[in-house]
Amino acid sequence: MSRFTGSLWKKSRRYGISLTGTGKELEKRPFAPGQHGASRKKISEYGLQQQEKQKLRFMYGLNERQYSNLFKQAGKMKGIHGENFMVLLECRLDNLVYRLGLARTRRQARQLVNHGHILVDGKRVDIPSYRVKPNQVIGLREKSKNLSIVKEAVEANSFVPDYLSFDAEKLEGVFTRLPERSELPAEINESLIVEFYSRH
Repeated sequence: MSRFTGSLWKKSRRYGISLTGTGKELEKRPFAPGQHGASRKKISEYGLQQQEKQKLRFMYGLNERQYSNLFKQAGKMKGIHGENFMVLLECRLDNLVYRLGLARTRRQARQLVNHGHILVDGKRVDIPSYRVKPNQVIGLREKSKNLSIVKEAVEANSFVPDYLSFDAEKLEGVFTRLPERSELPAEINESLIVEFYSRH
């Protein structure tokens, strides 16, 4: 199954959370799209689990195979499966470019990485799923520092998580440590995702 490239606004309304991270999708119509959006029926337990899985998948912009592979990797790590999975998603290069405020959405961040604008420890990396390790430095190629989308994103960004440090002058950041669960999306119930995969 390929990556979803349709309207994240509709998906955000369906799941009741902002998948782009801006919150704008839910301002006008905070209910599901469609004729009966405001009066949807109660969902089954399986439906809830599947919905939680899809929420997180659309939020980080992964296709089904990438998502389930990462979930399996998380299961081989020490600690709590669901939390490990959330941390692995957060370590993706495209996500950290977004978290640093170099892009306004994860989709935009993925584009920056794909087009070769991003450096990790001074080397160009064009793989959005690249797993960044603590203490690695994420920056922009010299030529890319004047990109208007980067400038606009940096100006608009007012929050960088505690597990990242950002130098606005150099337009680079350091992934200082792995995030804790309390620093990751609170609107996701990862235990439902673990339950969903345990059925398969």
